[in-house]
Amino acid sequence: MDSTEKTFTSHVTWEDCGVDLSPKSEIKHPLIRHTEEETYTCEICDAVFSQKSNLHTHMVTHTKQKPYKCKICDATFARKWDLKAHIRIHTGEKPYKCVFCDAAFCQKGELQRHIRKHTGEKPYQCGLCEAAFSHRSTLLQHIRMHKGEKPYKCEVCDAAFTQSSGLQIHLRKHTGEKPYKCELCDAAFCQKGELQTHIRKHTGEKPYECGICETAFSHRSTLLEHIRIHKGEKPYKCEICDAAFTQRNGLQSHLRIHTGDKPFKCEFCDAAFSQKGGLQVHIRKHTGEKPYKCELCDAAFTQNGGLQVHIRKHTGAKPYQCESCDAAFTQKGDLQKHMVTHTTEKPYKCGICDADFSRKNQLQTHMILHTRSHASKNESDTDYFMPIM
Repeated sequence: MDSTEKTFTSHVTWEDCGVDLSPKSEIKHPLIRHTEEETYTCEICDAVFSQKSNLHTHMVTHTKQKPYKCKICDATFARKWDLKAHIRIHTGEKPYKCVFCDAAFCQKGELQRHIRKHTGEKPYQCGLCEAAFSHRSTLLQHIRMHKGEKPYKCEVCDAAFTQSSGLQIHLRKHTGEKPYKCELCDAAFCQKGELQTHIRKHTGEKPYECGICETAFSHRSTLLEHIRIHKGEKPYKCEICDAAFTQRNGLQSHLRIHTGDKPFKCEFCDAAFSQKGGLQVHIRKHTGEKPYKCELCDAAFTQNGGLQVHIRKHTGAKPYQCESCDAAFTQKGDLQKHMVTHTTEKPYKCGICDADFSRKNQLQTHMILHTRSHASKNESDTDYFMPIM
């Protein structure tokens, strides 16, 4: 027995812990396959061992004793081999090498977990659902979801999490820490997944493809929202009217119609809008920006709708058909003007005489006649009153 082991046994004995180390071959642990050989069972956690010495070593994990101390740093360990594995951190030794790739590890357990990435093995299966995992710790975290357990609680607010990593990420909201930085711009994020999603803006990558129409998206959540369009699902319903929406933000924007809320304010003038898109389009009036450019000519527009209407001049498309005749138009407004010709309605009235017209351009042409007549009369009056030289 080395000096460290002697130091340990002088501190505590198994009898002091009230532990019976006698063989108990009749006890079978449900998670371990047993033989008829004599076994030794831990009375605290039911772990089973084939050798008494292994049980001795295991029992240290149930005490606060950490007799094995690192001579390089202040770390202490309950088991001798944990100290040996720790020392490799200082020496850089990695004796456990992967046969599939160049990875190497300090501990055998790390190598075993790594190899599952190559083999796809998931030996830890949930007993409540069909989920399976490569690591036991991941399974234990998963089981908390079924039980509703959230042991990791935020000390700043009431948030709680099933995993310690979830709490660590949440705490960054309070501290403002954003460790994941984009190498292509100045953006920074609290979570690694947020950075990965952001980078797709630079690369244009869209890994999530719709299986119905082949449209692709950079976010999985956007794909799920898109699929609702195909299914006709509108789970977000307005409680004030009958409107329903496929996306939550669609409902939130709609509710501003009822409340009159206009949170998006122009920094150049007093204009305000209920939706962010309305403000973005408005600001282009101040900046002169026209991001929607025609690929066939030099025309550019502030809105996509303006570009789509313009493109019809090149293609000759006239999607707005008159139901009363064969007339067709490139714009909806032109169709609406045309429809008046099929009715007796004459909404455009002259303010000078009793004439009325079915179309605005007819009234404008008529007003030119009044203007010319008035100008002609003024010329005659001028000649009549011209003084004699």
